[in-house]
Amino acid sequence: MKHILRIFKFGSSLWRYYVGVGVFTILLAGMSQLQPLFTKGAIDQVTKLLSGGKADVFLVGVFAVLIFLTDVGQTLLSNLGGYLGDMLSVKLQRLMSQRYYEQLMSLPQSYFDSELTGKIINRMNRGINQITDFIQMVSNNFLQFIFSTVFTLIIVAIYAWPVALMLLTLYPIFIGFTIKTSSKWQGYQRTINEELDNASGRFAESIGQIKVVKSFIQEIRELKLFSRRYEKVVATTRPQSRFWHRQDIIRRLVLNVIFLVVFIYVFIETAHGVYGVGTMVLLIQYSMLIRIPIFSISFLVDQSQRAIANTKDYFEAMDVKPEISDKKGAKRLRVKAGLVEFNDVVFGYDPTVKVLNGLSFTLEPGMKAALVGESGQGKTTVTSLLLRFYEVTSGSITIDDQDINDVTQKSLRSNIGVVFQEPALFSGTIRDNIAYGSPTASEKDIIAAAKSANAHEFIQQFESGYDSEIGERGIRLSGGQKQRIAIARALLKDAPILILDEATSSLDTKSERRVQEALERLMEGRTTLIIAHRLSTIAGVDRIITIDGGKVREIGSPSQLARSNGIYAELLKLQKVHTKAGEKQLKRFEIAA
Repeated sequence: MKHILRIFKFGSSLWRYYVGVGVFTILLAGMSQLQPLFTKGAIDQVTKLLSGGKADVFLVGVFAVLIFLTDVGQTLLSNLGGYLGDMLSVKLQRLMSQRYYEQLMSLPQSYFDSELTGKIINRMNRGINQITDFIQMVSNNFLQFIFSTVFTLIIVAIYAWPVALMLLTLYPIFIGFTIKTSSKWQGYQRTINEELDNASGRFAESIGQIKVVKSFIQEIRELKLFSRRYEKVVATTRPQSRFWHRQDIIRRLVLNVIFLVVFIYVFIETAHGVYGVGTMVLLIQYSMLIRIPIFSISFLVDQSQRAIANTKDYFEAMDVKPEISDKKGAKRLRVKAGLVEFNDVVFGYDPTVKVLNGLSFTLEPGMKAALVGESGQGKTTVTSLLLRFYEVTSGSITIDDQDINDVTQKSLRSNIGVVFQEPALFSGTIRDNIAYGSPTASEKDIIAAAKSANAHEFIQQFESGYDSEIGERGIRLSGGQKQRIAIARALLKDAPILILDEATSSLDTKSERRVQEALERLMEGRTTLIIAHRLSTIAGVDRIITIDGGKVREIGSPSQLARSNGIYAELLKLQKVHTKAGEKQLKRFEIAA
């Protein structure tokens, strides 16, 4: 019950639509109760005529017109209510989608590290669709069910209270049987949802990396993995459906017996003269009318169970508390020089395993520093902590003597530009992607950034220039073109601190040269932290920081470390020998040979 109340509360801001739909539903329920009364009136007049009495023919015509008007009224009311229901549905979808999206944007990187993209999307779609269907069902069916039942029982009680009493006993019997099946049905549904989420997650992964799938000729394997999940869905649906319908047969048979008793009672009492023919027809009509809401209980309970089971994951995601939040009274980061300091930083993705274990170093304002270390030693972790995607376990990170935990996340990230090794572009135009670094930038600024990034020339060669569509993740651009767009985006952001996951290691020589020129312009005057993938890049920095065992192994200029017999000196030697063992060692440090 608590879960159902939460569903209603979630859309409480749309109460006007609920009220509107409710009013039309109640009117519709009331109007549907009038036809049996008008029918009874007409039959009573005709019965008088058949028994030799005098019938009021005009009154029979009036009843016929009234039946027609109630038909017209139901048509109008159902469609007006349906329109409000449609608007309620779409507004609720928008509201829930926005809240879910807003919630996801507030969650830390660690949440996405453990979730498949397809599962996140599937939970949203399933939760939103189910809640929307449930609210619409309640608005259109539940209120009508309640008021139709109340109106029917009151009218029947006026004419035959024993019949009303028998019809009333239907509800606790039917609801009791239905609730009894609820928990077992939801258990099946949880299994189904889990398999559907996994299938959607794999589907999204495969489509997102379709080149890999095709190049390794794994289409059949991916299809089998996807199909296997759906086979489990089918296998679980079979006993779930069998269980539900077996119970439904029992419920309905009990109701059929009660209706048999009602009909026998009405027919016998009419035969004994207790009820007239018109009253008999009225009671039979109302008994048939009440069958609809009675049997609708099965549908209502089924939808309620689906709403509870299918929104569980949605609400669990909505209940996740952001691990990283601004402190109360957090100030805006003010970067005057760009001094970055890591002070005895300890961190681990798993509490039992430390990636960084007392890491300390300083980046002077305007300095270009390269992080060097074997794969898994924490180079990317250092940059993620600087952006505060994760919280340090202990120690501190400061920028111009301001602890990044004491400033707002927005101001922190607005002062740090990032160029990833794999350029992260969005579908849309080239202009959109460059302006992502500064959405209010002028055309002049966008072009200036593109020129500085060595991108303007190739952009002009496209038929639509800056308005050219680049496809999902920039699929219509070459690797070098994508990198230069990403650099232009960072240039436009114009942040005083730069994180550079060196983006030239997978490019051809010509593209690398153009990208490297753009990077040099980007780094000019900025405090830059580089995850280096080429020794040529490392040789051109002001300071090298080597990491080993989660700590700084050595710090110094390229010339100093070349003579230190440390990690950097070892890498220089390995580059010169050109052996397979040397190349293997370089790869351990993620350095291109």
